[in-house]
Amino acid sequence: MILAGREHAGDFTRACDVVVVGTGAGGSMMARELAAAGLAVVALEEGAHSTPRDFTTREEDMLELLFQEAGARATVDLEVRVLQGRGTGGSTVHNTCLCKRTPDVLLEHWAHAFAVRGAAPADLAPVFARTEAELSVTQVGEAQLNRNNALFRAGVEALGWRGGFLAHNRVGCVGSGYCELGCPFDAKQNALKVLLPRAVALGATVLADARVERVLTRGGRVEGVRGALLGADGRQRGRLEVRAPVVVLAGSAVGSAALHLRSGLPDPSGQAGRNLRCHPGAVVAGLFDEPVDGWRGIPQTYECTEWLDLAPGSDRRVWLVPVFAHPIGTAAQLPGFGADHARLMRRYRHVAALTAMLHDEASGRVRVEASGRIRLHYEPDAADRAQLALGLREGARLLLAAGAREVLLPYADGPLWLRDPGDLAQVDARGVPPGSMTLTAVHPMGTLRMGDDPRRAVVASTGEHHAVRGLFVADGSLFPTSIGVPPQLSIYGFARHLAPHVVDAVARRR
Repeated sequence: MILAGREHAGDFTRACDVVVVGTGAGGSMMARELAAAGLAVVALEEGAHSTPRDFTTREEDMLELLFQEAGARATVDLEVRVLQGRGTGGSTVHNTCLCKRTPDVLLEHWAHAFAVRGAAPADLAPVFARTEAELSVTQVGEAQLNRNNALFRAGVEALGWRGGFLAHNRVGCVGSGYCELGCPFDAKQNALKVLLPRAVALGATVLADARVERVLTRGGRVEGVRGALLGADGRQRGRLEVRAPVVVLAGSAVGSAALHLRSGLPDPSGQAGRNLRCHPGAVVAGLFDEPVDGWRGIPQTYECTEWLDLAPGSDRRVWLVPVFAHPIGTAAQLPGFGADHARLMRRYRHVAALTAMLHDEASGRVRVEASGRIRLHYEPDAADRAQLALGLREGARLLLAAGAREVLLPYADGPLWLRDPGDLAQVDARGVPPGSMTLTAVHPMGTLRMGDDPRRAVVASTGEHHAVRGLFVADGSLFPTSIGVPPQLSIYGFARHLAPHVVDAVARRR
């Protein structure tokens, strides 16, 4: 079973072969793979252990339960809201189940530009295939297209743009539309449902409410981790210490980088915490005469890749995909106050929306204050802002082509309304200057990047730290660049790909 630290009497001390920090896509896959190899594994999770019975579908409950900082994590300038999971299963509990492999063009780029070895498309194809089979990844079908996505597809087809159905990992989906608040119907084939129970069945210990505060090292080797057991109120109720010759960081590109910095680990590359990418997205909303009821059904089933070219240096770096939010989330995104804001919210049923997600090339940084607070420094540069403006313009064009009576762009100083294609030039004129609108990111990556050149990368192609033996990374921190697509399958896949190297490291220490 999965243990709850809030119910554990006293301190928690343990010795094992490997301690895994984090139980999202990377940590759960790593824990399962290592347990299957016969290793003694302890996986630690800062958040709570929740089950579908706990998913109330109420935003005020689920934001606090399932998200870091109750959904309020943001960059220091508050321009980008960064939604990240917290709890057993990590972000796989609240994500929308989109599954895409790491694009071949980027794997090839990483090999050439960052000395990443053994992760070519041919190397990873069988890894992804096995992972897709285990997580029941299938293409979404016509019958699963809700009205919001159907309007999106109509716009794509009317313009003759590239688009298609997405793949997902759901089985038995009833189309409730509450994916981002945790699935109460247990249809997601994710870390929480599939991998962690299998890891436990194979002998792994999974402990929730366990905040790791420091990686322990001696003589350039890891010796384990230390931290605190947390109560239901988030306060320390006991000490945590797990001794192990191998430690795997899998707490996300924010959490793993912060733990690296907080632990004072050596960093000869100077890259730890740097190179943060996060796929910031800007929302475009279309108002239709007929009800859309975009909260019903599967949130994201169709994509547009007309404006997405993943080649380095491309000037088409925007992925368009339908998006929708529940009432609190929508109210927070819409500009305006009082009666004006209320008038917009009364049209909620008639809204179709999409996001223009940026394949970002500018990067930011994770820092940790003396108080221990995590701070995210990230600002899109001029080129990235131009791409966001392109996404807003073309997203508006798509919704108008789908039949929207008018399109709203939520600028902070007042919405920009567009009513026909002739209005689109206003987007180019206005652009996306700093602070002009709230952006949302759900894919942080890149802060402990991999590569075999220790002058430019924190960990090697095996996932092992260049300067600390026995320390591995198995989450989105690894990626040398943005990947331009939803990262969960990439994180699952890379963890599976790197697990044999962790097994070898344990064997070397025995």
